[in-house]
Amino acid sequence: MKNVLFLFAALPFLVAACADIRVESPKSAQPAKLTAEKAGQFFQGTVRHVVLFKFKDTATPQQVQAVEKKFRELPSHIPQIMAFEWGTDISPEGKAQGFTHCFFLTFATPADRDAYLPHPAHKEFGATLRPYLDKVLVIDYVAKD
Repeated sequence: MKNVLFLFAALPFLVAACADIRVESPKSAQPAKLTAEKAGQFFQGTVRHVVLFKFKDTATPQQVQAVEKKFRELPSHIPQIMAFEWGTDISPEGKAQGFTHCFFLTFATPADRDAYLPHPAHKEFGATLRPYLDKVLVIDYVAKD
């Protein structure tokens, strides 16, 4: 999985390095030069979806583990999820404000993220999570160089 993520992360640089490659233009039979700018536009749609959870004090370790398991299963049910990773807070700074869990999802485009949000598996996960959740923080961004 890490090799796939590395390859995906390295792909814009590989394309930019091949700036002299000629490709067939769809408008004419004339070859078009693939510039670094055009290569960068191709990758502008990658969306990172960052989700932070603060569980209720009443949530048991078993309930939290059930939520973790259900979230980890989403990539097998939702094909738009390109990459998924998660972990718990280990920061020594003490600034997590009670948030303990971070889930990091990657989507190829905003449209893929938009398909994920109403997906039945995502809705089912929300129903599993809701009784144990105190707060959630979600940030989506388009990955930039």
